[in-house]
Amino acid sequence: MKKIILFASGSGSNAENIIRYFQDKKTAETVAVFSNNPNAQVLDKAQKLGVPGYVFTKEELNSGKVLEQVAALNPDLIVLAGFLWKFPTDIVAKYPNKIVNIHPALLPKYGGKGMYGMNVHRAILENKESHSGISIHYVNENYDEGAMIFQAEVAVDVCITPEEIALKVQELEHLHFPQIIDKLLQS
Repeated sequence: MKKIILFASGSGSNAENIIRYFQDKKTAETVAVFSNNPNAQVLDKAQKLGVPGYVFTKEELNSGKVLEQVAALNPDLIVLAGFLWKFPTDIVAKYPNKIVNIHPALLPKYGGKGMYGMNVHRAILENKESHSGISIHYVNENYDEGAMIFQAEVAVDVCITPEEIALKVQELEHLHFPQIIDKLLQS
């Protein structure tokens, strides 16, 4: 069975969705959830689903300690599901084209440092965009610049709050992200 490691910083709705998807499909399993936030709800959700959680500091991430923990788990794919820190180059170098991220906008628009969650949805609303969506891409050494794997879009021209945009985008995330991960693991 293929092994997935998730990295997340917050509530973990995508992480939970991915864990449940593969528990049902039985083609892969989530072997760990790593978080930089000891209070992240994702850790509770993972624990309830039987997936161990690991909390780390920025120093541990950048010193190679997290890489050692990841390598010991021997993942087939590393998935960033709402992970807010820049991913370290040592992990990117060890796992080329084995690390994927989901971004809540149609890259290259609204990507880069500080562009996550409500910051993205607010910017889309302020710029009166008619569409938004998701971008699933490989992770490289720069924020949101890795090779594109998949995009899906949704009309947001009727939305009047960033929260409404967030809900529409999250529906796309929950629908497509596990399926794309599954396809990547099969290729």
